Amino acid sequence: MTAYRRIAVKIGSNVLTRGDGALDVTRMSALVDQMAELRRKGVEVILISSGAVASGRSELQDSVRRKMDSVDRRQLFSAVGQVKLINRYYELFREHHIPVGQVLTMKENFATRRHYLNQRNCMTVMLENGILPIVNENDTISVTELMFTDNDELSGLIASMMDAQALIILTNVDGIYNGKPGADGVEVIREVAPGCSLDDYIQTEKSGFGRGGMQTKCGIARKVADEGIDVMIANGRRDNVLIDLLFRPDTLPFTRFRPRVDGMSGVKKWIAHSAGFAKGEIVLNTAAVAVIRGERAVSLLPVGVVRIEGEFEKDDIVRVSSVDGETVGVGRVSCDSDEARRQQGRHDCKPLIHYDYLYLE
Repeated sequence: MTAYRRIAVKIGSNVLTRGDGALDVTRMSALVDQMAELRRKGVEVILISSGAVASGRSELQDSVRRKMDSVDRRQLFSAVGQVKLINRYYELFREHHIPVGQVLTMKENFATRRHYLNQRNCMTVMLENGILPIVNENDTISVTELMFTDNDELSGLIASMMDAQALIILTNVDGIYNGKPGADGVEVIREVAPGCSLDDYIQTEKSGFGRGGMQTKCGIARKVADEGIDVMIANGRRDNVLIDLLFRPDTLPFTRFRPRVDGMSGVKKWIAHSAGFAKGEIVLNTAAVAVIRGERAVSLLPVGVVRIEGEFEKDDIVRVSSVDGETVGVGRVSCDSDEARRQQGRHDCKPLIHYDYLYLE
């Protein structure tokens, strides 16, 4: 038996597509078979799937009638490819008598707590009724600054939002290596402890059909693990990879990010992924930064603030940084920017950000 009751599985474009960009139906079928087996074993599965743009590209590449910029091409390929991708999943899961539902989302849908909870409620209802959610970014609308870094970022948000016990990121390599893959003595790092730095090992190259690389995966994995969720990066092209990860982990190479054991509240999980929605910035002096980063949980008080940047309203998300420009964290502010400037540097005021609503990087 596995200890996981609910998992999120992210499948990358390079797992789902062949070298020519067409869908690898054999691989898709094998992964669906494994997810169906996990369901039979009592594990709820949420699928975050790439592949729509790559699928549309292979369908339309030779028939596009005019030259288009990268955004136009992405929108067109996604619109056609998403239909093809979800239809294939529908047919494959139907063979196992598993109903599926499509969830198309955008980065801005996570910007407010209300939208965040609406999405969570929708997917909770799906799971309660035995429906397997298939999540993807709505690439027909999400462009430029409104886009997720890639579906790794989206998968981290979904795993956190849905209180999954594990996030499995399937890519086209076995995990994170302690050197250049293929070189003598280089092997997969089996486990990453909380706080352990991997900067010396991460390759910055991006994959062929995806938008992100191992650096993105590592950053997302660390953040999600800090929220108390097991994260595994593994090779989705290995046979039986999902079953082996959950029931026979010693039989294959992969990288596991060990979760923190102290957990995190639901609101704080949302805030942890909200840096991209920050409306302004609170700059702290050196002493305040040291206090905030100390062992004891403390709120952010106006006395340590040296500068307020930007305009924001009460309950907006703001960045917290040092005078040197280093990012300290992100939080939900208790007043608007005008009031924050009036309180700046004072001792006799309530916290600008309560520690329950403050996430430290």
